[in-house]
Formats: sequence, C-alpha cells, structure tokens
Amino acid sequence: MWLSDRRTVLLGALATLGACGFTPAYAPGGSGQQLLGRIALDEPKTKNGYRFGRRFEERLGRSSGPFRLSVKIQVDRQGLGSTSAGATTRFRFVGRALYSLRDVGDPETVLLEGRTNAFTGYSTTGSTVATLAAQRDAEERLMIILADQVIDQLLIDAPRLSASAADQ
Repeated sequence: MWLSDRRTVLLGALATLGACGFTPAYAPGGSGQQLLGRIALDEPKTKNGYRFGRRFEERLGRSSGPFRLSVKIQVDRQGLGSTSAGATTRFRFVGRALYSLRDVGDPETVLLEGRTNAFTGYSTTGSTVATLAAQRDAEERLMIILADQVIDQLLIDAPRLSASAADQ
C-alpha cells in the first residue's frame, strides 16, 4: 500500500514539472544542447585559468565558435585559524569569476555577462608536502566550482541567448 502511494506522489510530481514547462537542460532541444561545443574560451594565462578551462571543456566541449567566453578570475587567500603561537592552521581561498559571452562575428557586443563567487579551504597542520597538496587541491576545487557555476548560469540564460541570436 505504501509503495503505491509513493508512485502516485512521484507521478504527480512529474506531471507538475511537465505542466510548468520544465525541460532538462541536455535533452534534445534543451538549453544545454544549443551550447554544447559552441562556446570557445579565451586562452588561459594562469594556472587557475587553465583549471577553469579544463572543467569548462569537460562539461560543454571544446569549440572554436560561434560564441567566445572571456573570464577574469580573482582569487584571494585568507588565514582563518591559528595556534596560540600565532601560526596559521587553516586558509580559505575566495574566488570570483567575472565572465562575458560574445558573438565571434561581433566581438564588441556582449550577449551575456555575469559574476560568480565561491570559496574552499584547506588545513596546514600536516607536513609541508601535505600542506602543498592540500593547497593545490583547494585551488583545483575552487576552479571546478566556479566553472560549474558559470556553466549553470549560461544554461539558465541560454533561451535568452537564442532569442537574441534570432533577432540578428
């Protein structure tokens, strides 16, 4: 009896999602389909830019156009915890990604732009090697988070992007 009630709730939820116009992003005709393999990134100039680009291309593929994404990444490192002797035992990376999407044919016109923020942290209580590995991992995680947030925002704004492309 309980199992059939759960099925009814799930089917009702799916019917509601279908009625509200919900379309999976990567489904045929979804906003993700129109962006896959169509956004080229500017060449990375830093290690973090490379990490960001690697994650971006994992999700949306490598491309040479018709869109170009410019991303400016800012990372600040902040000390959080400390010992009674004053040694910092925990750090936090705060990252920001400011991005703008342009048409390759008209690089002066910005189609979409935005900003995203995230943070990660790491501990320095291990050996020097462990601390360096933790720092590198925290930076890597931060770039993955920022890239995922930028991609998610592009997917949300993709219908607006296709509407503006249709006007041109």
